[in-house]
Parts: sequence; C-alpha cells; structure tokens
Amino acid sequence: MSTNIEEYDKDHCYQYEKKLQTIEEDKQRLGLTDEVINNLSVSDFKFKYIDSSNTDECQQIEKFIERYEWLGKIHIYSTHRFACYWNNEIVCAVIMATPNRFSTLLGKENKGLEKLISRGASTSWAPKNTGSWMIMKSINWMVKNTGYRLFTAYSDPEAKELGTIYQACNFYYLGQTSGAKKVYMDPKREHLGWISSRSFTYRSCYVNYARELGIDFDHKNWYREGTRKIDWNKVPDDIESQLKKYAKDYRLSCKSRKTLPKHKYAYVKGSSKKETKELRRKFEKLNNIYEYPKERGK
Repeated sequence: MSTNIEEYDKDHCYQYEKKLQTIEEDKQRLGLTDEVINNLSVSDFKFKYIDSSNTDECQQIEKFIERYEWLGKIHIYSTHRFACYWNNEIVCAVIMATPNRFSTLLGKENKGLEKLISRGASTSWAPKNTGSWMIMKSINWMVKNTGYRLFTAYSDPEAKELGTIYQACNFYYLGQTSGAKKVYMDPKREHLGWISSRSFTYRSCYVNYARELGIDFDHKNWYREGTRKIDWNKVPDDIESQLKKYAKDYRLSCKSRKTLPKHKYAYVKGSSKKETKELRRKFEKLNNIYEYPKERGK
C-alpha cells in the first residue's frame, strides 16, 4: 500500500491498516496459527541494540520499516537502531535520529541531550503492547549507554494517529503545532513520498543543483571544518545566490499540498531518580503541557 494520505479515509490509523494488509501473508510465511499469535507476550522476545557498523542487520531493520511503518522510509539522520526478535524474526523495531533542528525544551544549554524517535513499527502479529514496551526498552538503553536525556516524537493526524503509544508510555504532550504547513512531491524522488521544504536544501541536493547549473562544486573548501555540511561563508556569493535560487525555483515547481500540524510528545529521563526529577522539574517549568488528544483523524 502506498502512502497516499490524501485518499485515506479509514477510521483507524494508517499504520494499523498496514498490519491488516500483511497479517495473512505473515501467517502463511511463518506458519503461524491464531493460537500461537494469541499466546505471544513481550517476555518471549529478545531485545537488541543494533550498532550502525552491523550493516546486514541495519538493512534488515530498514526493510522491516519499509514493510510495516506507514511512511515506509528511514529518517536521513538515523543514529540508533533497536529491534526485538522471536525465533530470529524481527517483531518490532525503533529507530532514533538526530532532530532536523534541536529544541530548547530543556533549555538552550541542554540542546544536545535530545534524540528524535523517528521511526517505529511492529509486525502484524505482535502483541498489542509491543510498541510501548519497545520504546521504553530503547529509551532505557539510551539513558544507560549514552548522554541523551530527552526523547521527542511526533504523530500525524493525517494518518489518523493520536500518539496512543506515547500516551501509554506517559510521555508529555506538547500540543499540535509541529511540522511543515506544506509538503511537496518531488518527481525525481517520488519514492520518498511527500517531503518538507527542508528536503530541497540537503547537501546532496545542492551538489545536484550545482551539476545542473554547470557549477563545479568545491567539496574540498566549501564545508564546515570536520563535517560534510556546507559553510555558506566559504561559498562565493554569486554561486550561493544561484544555488539557493535554483533550490527555491525547483521546490516551487513541484506538486504541493497543505498539511495539518503534528502532535508532539516528549519523554525525559535521567540516569538516576535524582537526575530524572531535576530534569523533569526543569522541563515542566519551561514548557506548556497539555491533556492527551482523544479524537482521531483530521
């Protein structure tokens, strides 16, 4: 099923629809009976962190997300991957990423403590509470093994999402004001589905724009030191103008549509009860926290 949100009119969320469409094939492929499925519990699963150096398992998770997650694609800044297994089959996967833009939910001085829960999906035959169990296992692993303490996530009302899993995990709810107001369909990257305006300003895009304009992109001298990010101060003014104009004109030439703002959730956890209490006190002081939304849909 393609992610054609404009035509989706079911009462349940889009991702649940993906499960309905894959259950019979999954049962046949794995030889699963209804009795086996009904008796499964999260205690039967093995939780695992997948290091980015493990390319085979990373590719398996990517294929899993493509099959079961409604967006069907991986976040460009993915950094941490988690999965749980039953009989060597992936049951659920969670991917965390560097946010497109760091928030100040814990104050400007703590911007670097944030990770985005960018993707998550379960098989069609997973127990109901697998997603929430998996998210908390992943957060606990991150807190124990990294310096990250703030975990943000979004749910999309256009896909009939409420963020039920985040509500079950006692995330803070920050309202429905996030995300782009307009999305675009790039004819050269239709496999990505609807994308935001930021997707036209990635480094790789500017490299392609330069090629289209006959500009020799200077990979050696135009990046920030030690990174692959463009330092526009190092790019000649005339070339910067040409590239940015091309990016804008190309974006405006693409098919576009207005989109609804997303629900935003956040979870704060420290490495100890004391740190957790201090961070949550700070978070609650800095942010407006709302009651969970209950109405599904547009």
